[in-house]
Amino acid sequence: MFHRIRRRRAEAEMAEILRRHAEFEARIIANQRPPHPATESAAEPAPVVDDFLPAELRVPSHDQVEGRMMPWPWPIVLDNEVVACAECATYRDWLIISTRGQVWLRCRAGHQQLEPRLDTAWFNRHSGPSDATHATFEDCLRHLGH
Repeated sequence: MFHRIRRRRAEAEMAEILRRHAEFEARIIANQRPPHPATESAAEPAPVVDDFLPAELRVPSHDQVEGRMMPWPWPIVLDNEVVACAECATYRDWLIISTRGQVWLRCRAGHQQLEPRLDTAWFNRHSGPSDATHATFEDCLRHLGH
């Protein structure tokens, strides 16, 4: 039964293809090609449209941004070792900062340390889209609750 249904569909598709081909041949023979879309609108100039996003939706490019930050509430485990703050020994609730090709960790107490085992590629894989841009480092810290 399924073979008959498939055969009917194939026959219907083939009939449609043959019908379209016959129409195309008839136009060619009659030298009545379908009008090209560009020739129809050639009489009227296209309206000028600003194709850029509105200012409130634009995101600065990487060369305009000094760095990026993201909160990281979980412990960071690198080489089977939990990363802890060098000064206060906290091991979770980090703020991860990516700037100038380096990744820095900042604990809730405000201590910062360079983490050479993390790179910008790691940061990009784990960070989501930016939800805001800030003019200063302190504004960003306030926004992220640090």
